[in-house]
Amino acid sequence: MNDAIQYVSCANASIAYVDRPARVPAAGRPTLVFLHGGALDHRMWGPQLAAFAEHRCLALDARGHGWTQAPDGQPFRYGDDVVALLDALDIEKAVLVGVSMGGSTAVDVVLEHPDRALALVVSGAGTSEPEFRDPWVLDVLGAWQRSSEALDPEGWISAFMRFVAGPQRALSEVDPGVTSGIERMARHTLSTHIVREDGPVIPTPATPVSNTWQRLAGIDLPVLGVSGSLDAEDHQRMVVELATAVPRGEVHQIAGAAHYPNMERPDEFNKILLELVGKL
Repeated sequence: MNDAIQYVSCANASIAYVDRPARVPAAGRPTLVFLHGGALDHRMWGPQLAAFAEHRCLALDARGHGWTQAPDGQPFRYGDDVVALLDALDIEKAVLVGVSMGGSTAVDVVLEHPDRALALVVSGAGTSEPEFRDPWVLDVLGAWQRSSEALDPEGWISAFMRFVAGPQRALSEVDPGVTSGIERMARHTLSTHIVREDGPVIPTPATPVSNTWQRLAGIDLPVLGVSGSLDAEDHQRMVVELATAVPRGEVHQIAGAAHYPNMERPDEFNKILLELVGKL
């Protein structure tokens, strides 16, 4: 993906994004905004930006990821940054598409700014208040936390990459193009924002949005929950809980994919996204 990275000022940060205009602009075709997973960046959406040439497509880097710096100690909310980008580009509403952290960010946007989205596509997440109880997930998160506390970058990467395969596969069973792309993004985030040349940085966590699960019934727009059949039980469960809690939700499971179905099975992911957009 060779799109030029642009920047928009948002409060105390400069948000990096790519903006791919529609090949042939047409009224009525909604803008698609793609929100990446934690530790990754806008490049994870390459298969989607290439497939939706008839739509204007935006993909941004969340604070502390990719090319977006996170000013130390400054409060922020990921969803507010998405809305700031829409404001800066004079986009009233868009279809928000997110995986993992990006999916929960999309939900936050609708809860806090209900008039800014036309539909949501949320993969591998429920809301920004996840509940983890699957022993496999807890083990991975524990290993990730311990490597962070020990300032062990290789342990950090190793733990993170377990989510790419999921609990049912070895990493060697995943398409090497997918694993190498994800690892490249994670290493970039780690080296740019956490283990910098001037020493390690403890990232400032986003200010949480509260009572997210309790407020889902008020989301009155189409919500498509997507999960990979090989993803962890917790992630699949929260997708179903999200889609069940909203008035207009549905679930689509993509076979043979784990936490990043848009990268592992892009044709199927793009097909169900196109079907949703065609109904708007």
